[in-house]
Amino acid sequence: MTRLVRTLRLGLEDLLESELRTVAFEVAGEPSVEVTLEHEPGAVVDLGFEGPAGWRGWSGGARRTFVVGPGAATPGYVPGALERGEWHVQLGLYRLPAEPIEVRVTIELPASSAVPPEPPGDPRPSAPRASARGLPARDGLTWFAGDLHAHSTHSDGEQSLGELAALAVGNGLDFLAVTEHNTVSHHPLLAGVGAAHGITLLPGQEVTTARGHANAFGDIGWVDFREPPDRWVAGVAERGGVLSINHPLQEEWAWQHPLAALPDALELWHVSWFQQPRATAPWTLLSRWRDDVTLLGGSDYHHPRHGYLPGAPVTWVAAEENSPEGILDGIRAGRTTITRLPTPDAPALVRLGDDLAALAADGTVLADTCGRRRMIHGDRVVLPAERAGHGPYRLESPAGEVLAITR
Repeated sequence: MTRLVRTLRLGLEDLLESELRTVAFEVAGEPSVEVTLEHEPGAVVDLGFEGPAGWRGWSGGARRTFVVGPGAATPGYVPGALERGEWHVQLGLYRLPAEPIEVRVTIELPASSAVPPEPPGDPRPSAPRASARGLPARDGLTWFAGDLHAHSTHSDGEQSLGELAALAVGNGLDFLAVTEHNTVSHHPLLAGVGAAHGITLLPGQEVTTARGHANAFGDIGWVDFREPPDRWVAGVAERGGVLSINHPLQEEWAWQHPLAALPDALELWHVSWFQQPRATAPWTLLSRWRDDVTLLGGSDYHHPRHGYLPGAPVTWVAAEENSPEGILDGIRAGRTTITRLPTPDAPALVRLGDDLAALAADGTVLADTCGRRRMIHGDRVVLPAERAGHGPYRLESPAGEVLAITR
């Protein structure tokens, strides 16, 4: 066995110079590798891996060790043979103290540890599927309910893919996008896990940098977070995917990258904006965004200590079928609406041609982006286009709690 130890002294000035560092080593035919990261307290250092043939995974600050072998790898990393040549441990310098600290990377060839199997996730009692509510849709389309932002152990979530799927099924969702940070290691597993739990799992990845995050949806291969974000926008579109700017106003994770062209979608409703008393409402974003932007919501689920399940909020997509491509087609076409809850009695807003329908919304307040507000009287109220105002629209409770959003 070969054991290599690389020690670096890194502090705030190093981070300001460059947010990435690489530790290079040679592979000469070994079947597997184990990497361990150690550093003194007071820092957050992300961990990733790249070989001669390309990117092999990322676990951010969620792990201190990983194994990659020909048939298995730590979640977040792609298994497969190790090509001969130069490999790189990628270090993301997310937070470092002013005074440099010791950062140690240990590389073992071959790996001394085995990769434990992922828990399959115990089937949970299924809630009635939200799509059974039958929101009114054009002929040939059905409104399917899902969540477009969630994490498993393939990045910094605490549930396996199976456990995550079981939670979503238990909350009545029809689909769930699994959007891991800077990795697509989960993509080959989603169809099997989804079939085992009876839910559509949509391939996604959260392209993650210190200046902002974006979800790329679709089985489109890995998006290189090290490139300028304008290349993300163009590259995802060229590959047939959909790119959405995530939680653009969320504290230190707010979007700060300049863009020459805005992407097609925006995560307008992120769960944090409606949990934190002083969170900034996102409505002002809409005056600076494209008029045809597709509005999405996401729970950004990571673990049960959040106090909510996947599906907070719920993104509904009007699609021909509940499949990854069917859901993506609906998103590309802008056929989305968002509700706070997946339950049949949750207030909702949907388009009926040019008209706007408010459902299960008696006693709520309809607001538009021009500041117009009106009470809704009745459980199914259809407003002709000339009376609806200027979208996007939202339903609020009398106390101002946001209940539903549509374009």
